[in-house]
Amino acid sequence: MTARLLEGKCFAAKIREEAGKRAARLKEKYGVTPGLAVIIVGENPASQVYVRNKHKACTELGFYSEGVEMPETTTREELLSEINRLNNDPKIHGILVQLPLPKALQPYESEVLEAINPLKDVDGFHPVNVGRLVTGQKALVPCTPHGCIRMLELAEIPIEGAKAVVIGRSNIVGKP
Repeated sequence: MTARLLEGKCFAAKIREEAGKRAARLKEKYGVTPGLAVIIVGENPASQVYVRNKHKACTELGFYSEGVEMPETTTREELLSEINRLNNDPKIHGILVQLPLPKALQPYESEVLEAINPLKDVDGFHPVNVGRLVTGQKALVPCTPHGCIRMLELAEIPIEGAKAVVIGRSNIVGKP
């Protein structure tokens, strides 16, 4: 077996094209525009770039995108209140809380992630989605590992029975 280089940008373009078509069909058939809300607390430069790119991608795909910028001084209660508002907003179908949170909120990270309605948890971090993933049930899967699996599928690389090495054990990539 020889090595094969997979160019992520080519696959990303294909996945985005498919997502845009699916969004257009949803709007045409049901009058629904997919809506994503991204909450960013504080001014972490890397997080700001990530959030800006999410908004740009949503706009390009015809999604409704709501960015919620909260100051570094945001309290636990204010953040949970904002998540609750988005959980109850019918325009919002997915919620993402950008991590890392500022130091003062980091002790509440689990509580913050658990406050997101599991059906709107686009990161797949809610314990309900993690549990479903681990037990092989249908779940919202963290984006990076899902993207990797999707890339292998599009490249027609068989997954079942394959051996893989995962370096790292983060909740974002390694564990899922």
